Amino acid sequence: MALPTKVKLVEVSPRDGLQNEPHFIPTETKIALIDKLADTGLSVIEATSFVSPKWVPQLADHAEVFREIKKRPGVRYSVLVPNLQGLENAMTVGVKDIAVFGAASETFSQKNIHATRATSLLRFAEIIQRAKQNNIRVRGYVSCVLGCPYEGEVPVQSVVDMASQLFALGCDEISLGDTIGVGTPGKAVAMVRAVAAQVPMENLAVHFHDTYGQALANIYATLEQGIAVVDCSVGGLGGCPYAPGAAGNVATETVLYMLNGLGIETGVDLEKLMEVKSYINKIIK
Repeated sequence: MALPTKVKLVEVSPRDGLQNEPHFIPTETKIALIDKLADTGLSVIEATSFVSPKWVPQLADHAEVFREIKKRPGVRYSVLVPNLQGLENAMTVGVKDIAVFGAASETFSQKNIHATRATSLLRFAEIIQRAKQNNIRVRGYVSCVLGCPYEGEVPVQSVVDMASQLFALGCDEISLGDTIGVGTPGKAVAMVRAVAAQVPMENLAVHFHDTYGQALANIYATLEQGIAVVDCSVGGLGGCPYAPGAAGNVATETVLYMLNGLGIETGVDLEKLMEVKSYINKIIK
């Protein structure tokens, strides 16, 4: 297939990137990071997570962060919500885009969200129904699509089942995540094709970690299949607190550089993005 002419980059560094930092990042830094990212032309930024501070203390300031960021016209600011309480809390500060987080792996689901896959889907059904009643857009994450830190290889059918059920429940977009970065282009293509047989390609996104340096190759291979939404994190920030050994997300600037070279439109300014990378790297590293 031909490559897409336009790709939407979903910037996940404020949530997926910062949640794994060993030290609490000041609230004002998070707000500044999100505002600077919005100024680059990114149209979707995952701002924070309305998860209990008990589980993710690094994002305990979620409400303040979301309240204080400058809502730039044309930019969607999404947040992760784990349950109905998280959704209600998010709604009080005006959130209009949420994400729920499921797993293709049974063990990872229990370690990460403390629920079986079946229980998690029941929980998501309640969240999605309430969100739709309030005109809130919902994204569904499926983690461990190409491997699990506890179970090893994950059957493709498990990925298809979780993705298709999330889509049937009402998720507008399904992000397929290689949480531990073990995927290779051939396996990534086979997985995306299998999921696309049940969920329309235009409703799918990919989310690759770069443990073995395969993320960019995987992205290119899935773009050729029709994927046009890619998750990434400025400076490659992030990992997963529940995935031992997982490397960071693929860097937004690396993905953007490749897309620019391919003549694919994103609307994102690389020079401004590099300035954001320098800003956050000075604080975190």
